[in-house]
Amino acid sequence: MGTWCTVRVLGPEGIGRVAWPVSGPGRPGLAVVEALARAQVDARRRGGCVVVTDLCDDLGRLLDLTGLFRQVGGQPEGGEDPFGVEEAVEPGDASR
Repeated sequence: MGTWCTVRVLGPEGIGRVAWPVSGPGRPGLAVVEALARAQVDARRRGGCVVVTDLCDDLGRLLDLTGLFRQVGGQPEGGEDPFGVEEAVEPGDASR
């Protein structure tokens, strides 16, 4: 049985509330991704967030494939807001 990641739930003030390892036999599947997404939704409803660290490669690829890596894949860089908009697209912007 291998450890796939460590899940940390942060409160509204950014302080860690709880952490736990996620592990199982073989490779992680979409059920793990769904559980992480549901945990993130629940944490956001309470004003916090979920951060996943110590990711195994397989889970990292699954989170990237499903578009969830940016939402739970670690600490934001350089004080960025992990849930903010990075770049706005203006109507009529042909470069997009």
